[in-house]
Amino acid sequence: MKGLVLSGGQGTRLRPFTYCHAKQLLPVANRPVLFYALEQLAAAGITEVGIVVGHTAPEIREAVGDGAAFGLRVTYICQEAPLGLAHAVQTARPFLGDEPFLVFLGDNLLASSIRPHVEAFLERRPACQLLLQPVADPSSFGVAVVDGQRVLRVLEKPRAPPSSLAIVGVYLFDGRLWQAMEGLSPSARGELEITDAVQGMIERGFPVEYRLLEGPWVDVGSLDSILEANRIALERLPGRIEGALDADTRVEGPVVVEAGARVEGSHLTGPLIIGAGSWVRRSRLGPHVAIGRDCHLEEVCLRDSVVMDGAVLERIAWPLEGCLIGRQAAVSGPFSDGGRFSLALADHSRIRSLDGER
Repeated sequence: MKGLVLSGGQGTRLRPFTYCHAKQLLPVANRPVLFYALEQLAAAGITEVGIVVGHTAPEIREAVGDGAAFGLRVTYICQEAPLGLAHAVQTARPFLGDEPFLVFLGDNLLASSIRPHVEAFLERRPACQLLLQPVADPSSFGVAVVDGQRVLRVLEKPRAPPSSLAIVGVYLFDGRLWQAMEGLSPSARGELEITDAVQGMIERGFPVEYRLLEGPWVDVGSLDSILEANRIALERLPGRIEGALDADTRVEGPVVVEAGARVEGSHLTGPLIIGAGSWVRRSRLGPHVAIGRDCHLEEVCLRDSVVMDGAVLERIAWPLEGCLIGRQAAVSGPFSDGGRFSLALADHSRIRSLDGER
């Protein structure tokens, strides 16, 4: 079985961050979200993987390489234009052939293993197997209507969802998918929808089954979802201290301080990670904070946030929460106490206090 990871989306809901970087490479717990998908495939026993890429192909190629770091053999497949998930899969047909394969959306994070679902698919051999999870607002997802173990109908982001079962971004298919792809028409938003292809399989009488996904799942497409994914990934990290902590620093819960990082006179509450080369002074961090490499934080109070490589936060009296701080961005005080704040700053942004200046 081959794997196909879709990483060609534009990430418009994550602008301005995706003006600079592929959405799939935005970090959660200091690692690109795409890496978690690749690790899932490797853990499921899939070693030959295609990655569908678009305009961010050079960045993704540089990050992933040939896949050897994940125990994979990676082939890159170019999607010339973002014309939908089904179009992305169609583009990969020469790579996939007619054998069973798994599609994993590269911006999805699953806390639980996909291996049991792969094994069930290979044992039962339906034409398609979906992963489903009940959600509070299914109108933002593809939705499935089921009976017993069979899927009866699928719809893409319906205004009036007929069920609460959202389609998770992991699909398993055999070669019968290509028959359903024939004559597939663009949706109202101008894309070839994977849900339309699945519905075509159902209408042709092909067996489409499902399994329920247990554990958290995040479709990383917004600031809030990045922070949610960061929380989930951090909670799975065991604590380890490899950097330098002075005697005045307190640590509570699972905290990772990577080699080369320094922490002085601070209070760290896990889950939390501080990347190599970063320097933290007189600050309160956590829980659910990821500090990238080579950052400088001084006199800040920060929780539930992602700070990317090389960022600077200093002399901020008010608490920061729910922040996404881009690479090399800087917020430099002094800022007086004025309540709680949330910041979303893209790469190389600057916020500087003018207090005391003429």
